[in-house]
Amino acid sequence: MKETPFSILVATEQHTVYADLICREMAESAKLRGTGIAYRSPEYISSKMQHGKAVIALHLNGTWAGFCYIETWSHGQFVANSGLIVNPLYRNHGLARRIKRRIFDLSRETYPEAKIFGLTTGLAVMKINSELGYEPVTYSELTQDLDFWKGCQSCVNYEILMSKDRQNCFCTAMLFDGSSKEKEKGSRAKKFSDDLRQRYRIYERWMRAKAHRLLKSSLLKHS
Repeated sequence: MKETPFSILVATEQHTVYADLICREMAESAKLRGTGIAYRSPEYISSKMQHGKAVIALHLNGTWAGFCYIETWSHGQFVANSGLIVNPLYRNHGLARRIKRRIFDLSRETYPEAKIFGLTTGLAVMKINSELGYEPVTYSELTQDLDFWKGCQSCVNYEILMSKDRQNCFCTAMLFDGSSKEKEKGSRAKKFSDDLRQRYRIYERWMRAKAHRLLKSSLLKHS
């Protein structure tokens, strides 16, 4: 078997030297997608590394290859795996999937009773989440902690989110619930994953239509 040139590690204080680069790439990626993400400072990212609440991917040559971190809400009842980013130099190597799996496992190890959720506009992330057992849900099933929603303020779509009373936006909500219904939910999530793989173009059109409806609604409200 060919040796992988990447290591996927739980980040520590020694990795804080990469925090600034990671933050800059997050911002650039958001600009390219045109949807925006909540801004995180290098200091914030560093604190996640220092407290063992982040995963970093490193190339064997020492350059950073990817990153993701853990957020907790509602006194630890909800956990989010946020800020997933892969260095453009190392995309198309399956790193996003490996990082998501490691941060997911770390979340379950650290917060075994928590529900794990995410908001995303990316079809690729939706596929990975569904493989891990997430299922698409309404926003009402996520944490209602106001601090979580404040994190969306730096997103370009924040006004649309608030106009919808935090019940809908461009992002799709996905949730993993490790309760007794896990098998049932996992089955539905697998079907969702299969649909995504088999009907890629249909889901792309659905995402574009959703964005169009939300934007039209927002424009009408301000006309």
